[in-house]
Formats: sequence, C-alpha cells, structure tokens
Amino acid sequence: YTHDSIGLGEDGPTHQPIEQLTSLRSTPNLDTWRPADAVESAVSWKHALERKDGPSALIFSRQNLQHQARDAQQIADISRGGYVLKDCAGEPELILIATGSEVGLAVQAFDKLTEQGRKVRVVSMPCTSVFDAQDAAYKQSVLPLEVGARIAIEAAHADFWYKYVGLEGRVIGMTTYGESAPASALFEEFGFTVENILGTAEELLED
Repeated sequence: YTHDSIGLGEDGPTHQPIEQLTSLRSTPNLDTWRPADAVESAVSWKHALERKDGPSALIFSRQNLQHQARDAQQIADISRGGYVLKDCAGEPELILIATGSEVGLAVQAFDKLTEQGRKVRVVSMPCTSVFDAQDAAYKQSVLPLEVGARIAIEAAHADFWYKYVGLEGRVIGMTTYGESAPASALFEEFGFTVENILGTAEELLED
C-alpha cells in the first residue's frame, strides 16, 4: 500500500486511508507493517518474504522520511514488531509510541523533552501483530507496565492505539477524514507537530 495516511493531502480525503490501517490490523492472521524508514522497510520486506503461515501488508509513506540511527541490536529487534529506538538512563517517565512517518516526529520530541530534563523513551512499532506475539518479558522490556504515561502518534484512526496507551494515555491521531491540502499543512492542522507532542506530554505528566 502506498497511501498511508493524511500525508497525500492534495488528492483529498477520499485518498487518505484514515480507517484502513485499523481494518488491516484487525484482519486475523495478517501482519501489517508501517515502516519508518528504509531500514525498517527492508526488515519488513524480508519478514514478509520469509513468513510461511500467512500474508503480510506493507504500508509505505509518500513523504521523504529521515533515516533513524540504530545499533545492531535495534536492527535485529525491528523484526519483533516493536522496539526501543531512543531511550533514557533508568526507567522512563514517558513513552512515545509511533509508526511510519510519525517516528521522526517522536524522535524530535524526544530530543526536546530530553533537553528539558525529562526521561523519555521512543518505541517504534512497525507491526503490532508481530509485537503482540512476542513473549511477555520482551514486551515488558519495551513497554514496562510501571510506566503509565504514554502517547501514541499516528496519522490514522486514533482508537486502535488505546490498547497500548491505556485509558489514561493520549493518542495523537485522526478522528475525522483529512482535507485537501499539502501534507505539511495537514500535519500542522491536525496536530502532528513536535509542539503538539510537547504540549500533550506536559499535560499528561502534570496529570
């Protein structure tokens, strides 16, 4: 799939698949991958080719996405569906979860929050079904139950992400269709900005 969010704005809301990611993810036995850059794309492609027990869907952005630096362990963990991309020393007070083009936003927000002295973790989750299939110890190492302050960021339907952030967490996502405008204007209009993530984080941590 090549139209992954509100990012293809000039084609109008009929070409912005706000609901389709949730629909694909809820399809039994279908692994749905939304990679954040070329490295995650390569891993998801390899995983799909090697899978013997069902189909896979690969969801690609039309935007230019920034490469994210990773060590060897992080590259290996991409194939587990979700992994820690950026981290702090010790236990985080806030976890940012993102996919696809929004991972770059989460990393930018991480940098700003770290400068403010906050202890933050960024989790990239390119494939939720593969992550859900991991053992409890691994899932706990990525999303520790003790950390309830969580924000999920994805330019698609918001409701899916409450399974990871809980009722007390926040989701920066879509609850309507998009509009016809350049991607940058739409991301600004619907709150997919570093400033909105920082404001949401401040509100959540104060609560």
